[in-house]
Amino acid sequence: MIRLPAEWEPQSAVQFTFPHAASDWADALGLVTPCFVTLIETVSRFEKVLVVCADAPSVRSLLSNARAEHLLLVEIPSNDTWARDHGAITIVENDEPVLLDFMFNGWGLKFPADRDNLITKQLFAKGIFNTRSLRHGGIVLEGGAIESDGQGTLLTTAQCLLSPNRNPHLTQSDIENRLKDLFGLQRVLWLQHGHLEGDDTDAHIDTLARFCNENTIAYVQCKDSKDEHYIPLQQMEQELQAFRQTNGAPYRLVPLPMPTAIYAQEGYRLPATYANFLIINNAVLVPTYNVPEDAAALAQLQDCFPDRDIIGIDCSALILQHGSLHCVTMQYPEGMI
Repeated sequence: MIRLPAEWEPQSAVQFTFPHAASDWADALGLVTPCFVTLIETVSRFEKVLVVCADAPSVRSLLSNARAEHLLLVEIPSNDTWARDHGAITIVENDEPVLLDFMFNGWGLKFPADRDNLITKQLFAKGIFNTRSLRHGGIVLEGGAIESDGQGTLLTTAQCLLSPNRNPHLTQSDIENRLKDLFGLQRVLWLQHGHLEGDDTDAHIDTLARFCNENTIAYVQCKDSKDEHYIPLQQMEQELQAFRQTNGAPYRLVPLPMPTAIYAQEGYRLPATYANFLIINNAVLVPTYNVPEDAAALAQLQDCFPDRDIIGIDCSALILQHGSLHCVTMQYPEGMI
């Protein structure tokens, strides 16, 4: 029996890949480093943190407010910082954890990923993971592209998984069957609509709609008919309303506001989203952007997770490179690290 755990299940650790001067963050290192420090220190209050970095002593010196016993720093070369997409995906097979190491090709050959693509193998070789099983996933797949309810249902987007620069030799049916085999799924729910301007990922599901539990989906809603996202997100909302749980009941849908538009210096819109939250042990970390909608998003997610602390983290710096909080993290189930 194979199962892909849900994010809200007990965790052992969260992985980060720390920014450095040779990454895409070179021109904004001073802006983004404090955000990573805050994220790592916050997660360390609840569980272990695995930090892939270029220089462990210098990174450790920045993390003065972290719980030292929860920090594990490992020096491995990296291209960039998006651990969600180059990190391993953990499945449970016959009650034993197994790491799946998928091919990461820079979101469809957009960016260099040669170093990032080797991180999981190097972590495994260093004995970081409490498992003897590391397998190649056999396809190009990023962690941000899939959402699991832990019970055999996967939520994803057609725009990403059917991108011609990821797995051009596979049809939608081929990909769905491969996902079912790899993750022990009963079904895959495909969203055909929805995207964020400025997003490099071809509409990763973790920017748009997220499982909060087996019967609840939080999603980005756009109410402004003048906004460029209005029509595609309305279409996505209609798709979500049509989805059914395995018992035939509709999902409980919790709308998250669209943040006030934030633009890069070059003039294009940045992909700010509240759907890019991270569920950890006893807490949910939520990206905020210093805009009026922050408070409403935090309140909506508190309603989704009444038994967890809802912690807003300013991620204004992260969206400068077109990602947010969930994108820079990868969780590992209890006992893995």
